[in-house]
Order: sequence, then C-alpha cells, then structure tokens
Amino acid sequence: MPPTVRPLMTSDFPQALPMLQGMRFVDSESALEQRFPAFCTHPDWALLGAFEGETLLGYAAAQDYGPHIRSGNSHLTAKLHDLYTAPDHRRKGVGRALMQSMEAWGRARGLRYLFWYANLREATPAYVGMGYTAGEEVQEGFKYFEIDYGEANTRIPGPERHC
Repeated sequence: MPPTVRPLMTSDFPQALPMLQGMRFVDSESALEQRFPAFCTHPDWALLGAFEGETLLGYAAAQDYGPHIRSGNSHLTAKLHDLYTAPDHRRKGVGRALMQSMEAWGRARGLRYLFWYANLREATPAYVGMGYTAGEEVQEGFKYFEIDYGEANTRIPGPERHC
C-alpha cells in the first residue's frame, strides 16, 4: 500500500529533523527548528511528507518562483529542492509517491516547469528508476531534470530559457 502524502506541519519537525540533517548543509539545528514552521505554511513552498500511519517515511520540498519579470505567468517555474526517503524505506515507492504529489502540486498551481538537480550517485539513478529522463550534467556531479507541463510544440529547454 502506498504511503499517505500530506503537507508537513510544525508538529512533524521531530521526525523531519533527521531527514533534513541527512540532506546535509544544515546551518544549525536551532535555526532550522525556528525556520521550519514558516516553510510549512509559506504560500510559495510545498513541504510534503509521506507517512505510514503517524510515521514519516520521507519528505519533499519545492519552491514556486512565481511570475518571471520577462515572461510573466507564461513560464511559471518551481524548483524541487529536496526529496528524501528514510534509508529503511527506500525502493518501496515512497519517493515515487512524493514525486507524484509534487507533480500534482505543480499542475494545480498552473506551473509550466518543475526542475531539479540530482547527484550522480544515488539521486540520478533513483529518478531514472521512477521514469524521469536526465538531461545534461549542467553542474559538475549533478544531472538536470525537468517536468514540462505545457504543450510539446511550445517547449523551450531549460538551458535556453535563462530563467
């Protein structure tokens, strides 16, 4: 049975903390704890958790960049910043459930693009295994991925959009 995916709440912080730390680059645990509630309710962020009962199995975080100065709302873009599955729950559909929910979030917001970078070690193979196609290695050690919600005949590849 797939996990239940829902927005994370402030009360989920104790379970989310080890996962956030597992992604590395946490400046301080106390600062993270202070920031967490604002991100749970920020209108431009999706902070989703995958749960089995009350147990958090993984989370995903994406940021809607909003209208662009040049293209307005025609190329609304969001970046997936994090996708993390607890080690004991990997390869069991948690990441897939989170990505399906992120795709639905983007579609509901009227996004044109959802993009992310994935390290070559664990992340790129995981996304490819979920059916996503990696683009070029645009940053050393990271592949570029993108979901285009628009019509194929209006697609402008990310590197050519410059937004």
